[in-house]
Amino acid sequence: MNLKTKFNLVMAIAFIVGVGLAGTLSYRLVQDNARREVLEQAGLMVGEAGAISEYTDHEIAPLLGPDLHRGFLPQSIPFWAAKTNFRTVQKQFPDYSFDQLALNPTNPADRPVDWQADIINAFRRDPSRTELVTQRDTPTGPLLSLSRPIAVAKDCLQCHSTPAAAPAGMVDLYGPNNGFGWNLGEIVGAQIVSVPMRVALDRAHNTFVTVMIGIVVVLLVVILLLNVLLHFMIIRPVRGIAASANEVSMGNMEAPEYTVRGKDEIASLAASFNRMRRSLANAMAMINE
Repeated sequence: MNLKTKFNLVMAIAFIVGVGLAGTLSYRLVQDNARREVLEQAGLMVGEAGAISEYTDHEIAPLLGPDLHRGFLPQSIPFWAAKTNFRTVQKQFPDYSFDQLALNPTNPADRPVDWQADIINAFRRDPSRTELVTQRDTPTGPLLSLSRPIAVAKDCLQCHSTPAAAPAGMVDLYGPNNGFGWNLGEIVGAQIVSVPMRVALDRAHNTFVTVMIGIVVVLLVVILLLNVLLHFMIIRPVRGIAASANEVSMGNMEAPEYTVRGKDEIASLAASFNRMRRSLANAMAMINE
């Protein structure tokens, strides 16, 4: 096995290890960035829903208050306003979802399915938890869900303590069997925002492929340049010195000296060999005399 083969074998091992490490780190990095990007979108959606709820509670509900004697107006409910606004957004982005659910809701449409109920129960088991991130697979790709608990505030008890205390219009609309018996401070539900990860993961995949192609190309260019450097600065001079040494060993003292330009180790080796050759030639001449 010659020197170039040994060198390329070592470089190939280093190339495989380097690409493997770079690939592992790059893949983890782009996946983390994709997840962080989706979480930022979910957080923004939760913030927007909170802003709509607060606006409804402070600006809309007081205006509708005088009209409540005519019947229950869901437009005065902050959660209803947030969900209604999001339905408009969902027409353009159907894969996104925003739900404000309760285990015992006034409107049966706000009752959670199994995986949503698991999230609410997780908050009930640990009331100190303020946020929960979950991921689940769907036919259209993975969905990342950001959830925050819904705790009963004092204002909630005006409608959800007992049917007798609730607005008559609400009881007439939804009945006396749902959405009552809530207690102050109790975790009764959760805001759940679900954002598709497909777009972010596709973008992360494309970034990963681009980065890996760049790394592979750079490493291949480096190996090629090192091979050129190895050939012209080491292998070719060493072959020349070896050929000259072979001539001398065969008794051909007339063989020309091998000269290497420069002041590196190969040039020093060639100069040392030429001195040895001249010394050997002088010694042979003295013996012949």
